[in-house]
Amino acid sequence: MPPHKEVSPAEVRDAVLAVAEWIKGEADKPARAQIAAAVRTTARTLGQNAPGSSVEVRVPPFVAVQCIVGPRHTRGTPPNVVETDALTWLQVVTGTRDFDEALADGSIDASGSRAAEVGRWLPLLSIR
Repeated sequence: MPPHKEVSPAEVRDAVLAVAEWIKGEADKPARAQIAAAVRTTARTLGQNAPGSSVEVRVPPFVAVQCIVGPRHTRGTPPNVVETDALTWLQVVTGTRDFDEALADGSIDASGSRAAEVGRWLPLLSIR
């Protein structure tokens, strides 16, 4: 997979603010393209902030990024995976919802000994 260009803080802010009311539960679901932009920019920002290849964060169908320094994974199912839906992802990256609580209630699926380390890097920005 080719590397993506760096995401600027302004891009992230604009993409997240476009769906902020939905994230907070105050509006109907926005257009798929708006959700995709918010998910992709925030996940790629996590990859920039916590570079590495030991954990794969998946928010299907929008994005998968590798992050956190450690052993590199190159084939098959990664040993450390965090997976969730778009709304849950956007809630935890904006501080609207706590990562550990979403993990505990099953909204986030984390497998592998290092997967929960993703929570240390969140939230990325606040929309409260």
